[in-house]
Amino acid sequence: MSKKVDFNKSLAEIGNDDLKARISEDEVRIKKLGFAHAITPLENPMSIRALRKDLARMKTELKKRELTA
Repeated sequence: MSKKVDFNKSLAEIGNDDLKARISEDEVRIKKLGFAHAITPLENPMSIRALRKDLARMKTELKKRELTA
């Protein structure tokens, strides 16, 4: 299976509070990576994009849960 499908399945298994905590942690991580990349280029700058996409998937899952509840 693809990474996206595995990631979405793992999101379905965690609770809302854990999901919110993970979202806030990843938002901080994105900011830190952005600052680090501005100072000295990262070895793999595509990691920022992958993290942004994962964050969007988590926010989408949280919104879907809020709308169905």
